[in-house]
Amino acid sequence: MRSITSRQNPVVARFRALAESADPTGARLLLDGVHLVRDAQESGHAFEIAAISASRLASDSEEALIARSLRRAGVDVIEAPDSVFAAMSPVRTPSGLVAIASRHPTSASEMCGLPDAFVLVAIDVQDPGNIGALIRTAEAGGMTGMFASGASANPFSWKAVRGSMGSALRLPVVGGMTNALAMTCLRNGGIRSIAAVPRGGQDPDAIDWRGKVALILGGEGAGVPDEVIRQSDLLVSIPMAARVESLNVAAAGAILVYAGRRQRGR
Repeated sequence: MRSITSRQNPVVARFRALAESADPTGARLLLDGVHLVRDAQESGHAFEIAAISASRLASDSEEALIARSLRRAGVDVIEAPDSVFAAMSPVRTPSGLVAIASRHPTSASEMCGLPDAFVLVAIDVQDPGNIGALIRTAEAGGMTGMFASGASANPFSWKAVRGSMGSALRLPVVGGMTNALAMTCLRNGGIRSIAAVPRGGQDPDAIDWRGKVALILGGEGAGVPDEVIRQSDLLVSIPMAARVESLNVAAAGAILVYAGRRQRGR
């Protein structure tokens, strides 16, 4: 296992660059912490590089066990002093293990072409934590994929990947789409679009969620854009007490995804 000792080392720059500007295609993911690195390893993802802090490597830690396992598998694993490792980790309190993993990108047409398509479309969801939570909910709810369109946060940023708790490694996700492209893909794929609105839509349990369906969620504050609402096949609203105007997008997504799951039997 080779070592580096300087923050000016090119290896540090590779991690910093990906932390500051995530790959828009999701082909390269920055993973921070044991949970994500282990998930990627167990899911069969290839690793470009990994790094462990010297203090974790010297102890009988889970980070050290995973780092050695990656090294035995032929992955380039770097040991760095804690002060140098802190520059490689994107979080304020470094976890002790980071890696750059490869992920096979999915195309929008592939996702819309699935015969059992059950797609989540996040429009203008700007908080990467919310994007990550929606990816996690989509996988847990048996959805076949997710679009992040409009002004949505990059679903492949380290914050979104971390918020997904590993689901971004497994669920097909397409980011960086325009809203028009997302709606065209759904329409061409014969997918019914169901847009979530605060009031005036059908009850979630009154909607037929079977067949090829897309659930469309809008961003924090503004919700689903008017032009997307006009193009949607159905509108759905979560029943709420009169004094509550709306729910957090991740919470609303979970309620609606599971309304669909109950009918679809996934």
